[in-house]
Amino acid sequence: MTASLFGRVLVANRGEIAVRVIRTLRALGIGAVAVHTAADAGARHVIEADEAHQIQKYLDIESIVEVARLSGAAAVHPGYGFLAENAAFARRCAEAGLVFVGPPPEAIEAMGDKIRAKSTVSAAGVPVVPGAAEPGDALETWSGFPALIKPSAGGGGKGMVLVRSAAELPDALESARRTATAAFGDGTLLIERYVERPRHIEIQILADGHGHVVHLGERECSLQRRHQKIVEEAPSPFVDAGTRARMGAAAVEAARAVGYVGAGTVEFIVDGATGDYHFMEMNTRLQVEHPVTELVTGLDLVELQLRVAAGEPLPFTQDDVRLDGHAVEARVYAEDPARGFLPTGGRVLALREPAGPGVRVDSGLLEGAVVGSEFDPMLSKVVAWAPDRAGALRALGRALGETVVLGVTTNVPFLRALLGHEAVRAGELDTGLVERVLPDLLPDLLPAGPAASGAERGVPGDALAAAALVFHDRPEGRDPWEVMDGWRVGERAWTTWRLETRDGVHAVHVRGLPRTGAEVRVEDGPPVPARLRPYGNVADGPTAGGVAVTLGGRTTHYVSARDGETLWLGRDGHAWPVTRHLIGDPGDRPGAAGSGDGVVRSPMPGTVLVVKAQVGDQVKEGQALVIVEAMKMEHTVTAPRDGRVAELPAQAGRSVDMDAVLAVVEEA
Repeated sequence: MTASLFGRVLVANRGEIAVRVIRTLRALGIGAVAVHTAADAGARHVIEADEAHQIQKYLDIESIVEVARLSGAAAVHPGYGFLAENAAFARRCAEAGLVFVGPPPEAIEAMGDKIRAKSTVSAAGVPVVPGAAEPGDALETWSGFPALIKPSAGGGGKGMVLVRSAAELPDALESARRTATAAFGDGTLLIERYVERPRHIEIQILADGHGHVVHLGERECSLQRRHQKIVEEAPSPFVDAGTRARMGAAAVEAARAVGYVGAGTVEFIVDGATGDYHFMEMNTRLQVEHPVTELVTGLDLVELQLRVAAGEPLPFTQDDVRLDGHAVEARVYAEDPARGFLPTGGRVLALREPAGPGVRVDSGLLEGAVVGSEFDPMLSKVVAWAPDRAGALRALGRALGETVVLGVTTNVPFLRALLGHEAVRAGELDTGLVERVLPDLLPDLLPAGPAASGAERGVPGDALAAAALVFHDRPEGRDPWEVMDGWRVGERAWTTWRLETRDGVHAVHVRGLPRTGAEVRVEDGPPVPARLRPYGNVADGPTAGGVAVTLGGRTTHYVSARDGETLWLGRDGHAWPVTRHLIGDPGDRPGAAGSGDGVVRSPMPGTVLVVKAQVGDQVKEGQALVIVEAMKMEHTVTAPRDGRVAELPAQAGRSVDMDAVLAVVEEA
């Protein structure tokens, strides 16, 4: 059988991975069938598929199998996440006469259980990290710290907790078990010795049904936050040819040990000082970071998955694999690095994604799409290739600078700052680097270049000036008495705009006509000659467009979009929301209540998981009050001061918006 004999393939996923799989299906002349929930009816993967069917949820195995039957699909590609590593789903596909584009169910089960996986690969001679596991071991008695708790059935960093002392262990086990149960339906845990400043290096393997197993080299995945990857590259700057051969051989043996077929990834924890490596886990699916391997090998991993699933042998041997150049990938997340990488959300008002030689974007985004808290916050991946690592890093930095997502706060500015850090440029990486350098990177999130004035952090002065000019602007041809040119007998007067941003409320003063010549003054700064040239419909409605703003002879271009009283401006990878402050509003930014007023707000959109207090309770500053969950991540909200819980609107199971009031603590 050849891949072309799959007349249609159902893609049992959503977002950027569904779009990426559909791209290869189209290239091979295979019909693409999409599934979607009601909320995703207008999603990009639905639009790009040849046929789409609505289901209740992406984890509904029977609905997906029924859609495959109705559509005439011969195979199902699960992407990653959702049902990709679900052995029951693979078996159900086989029962229905569908080809599951993935490994056999037995291999999924063997590697999906981390405890069983370690035992299996250890028997095959692959080195593993020392640890203990349930149900045979009592994790509460573990004594080797630091240690890392992991869900046995999990992946993607969810539920992993670093513990540095015995005192932290009970709460950490409770949290990890709760997260594991919610995310994977299995609260079984294991604990391992934690390697200080480890590198996370993984090997891509491919196996066919004819006994051939090869590896495609390694990927460096050490740049992480909350145990989840944000930047990956191939090859690793740490791995030499000899180490690559040894780790590759170990990965191949791990795959052979479970009769693996298809694409998979064997992950290793590597001691950055000694170079010693230990098996961590195997992901029995396509990885998020697979594009960097594709760019340095010239292979399409999805095509190879399909051909292997169709029964074809691998078209090359290990000796044929060559690594050419260097590739780096950055994951664009709906999250706020300045708030501890908490998830964000909103409607995509404007979208600009980079293109050009050596640049690849895998994205599920469309203008108008709503980013909520139901799914993983990853929006897209920006990837760059160059003949060498330094060139790839530069190319990726430029590509991220051309990326604009307005309406949703993303991590793009942080990614640019991270790529420019001296340790990253030097290849001196480990899984804790991001947390260590975060304080150094956050002040660098302002773009380079002079500003008119304004806050030292947050929205720069020139962007505040641009926003005020847009709010002040009135197109020609309107009633002259409505034109806010500040005309008075004697000289024009200043109009003051109070603009709310995340770092507070700023006064920006404008006089004159922005399109023909005006002056602008940010806070108490000096007046600066200014001119505004809008393009698109940004001045008067929600349509995305842009503005060219000249301040003191320097012209800057912004992508822009209006959402009611909020104007979004984007440039150089940054996206700033600026809201017109209405008369009578309080002077503080909404949601910025601190310990002074005792109001406790949700740091992210999500669901209240646990309420750990009651009205009338006496609490101490820092005491846990509410646990909010979003995208399988828990965040504990604490009391801002000593006092009494006077109000507690938070209720377990209820959805909350970002900055929603969860509790009010009266001063003691």
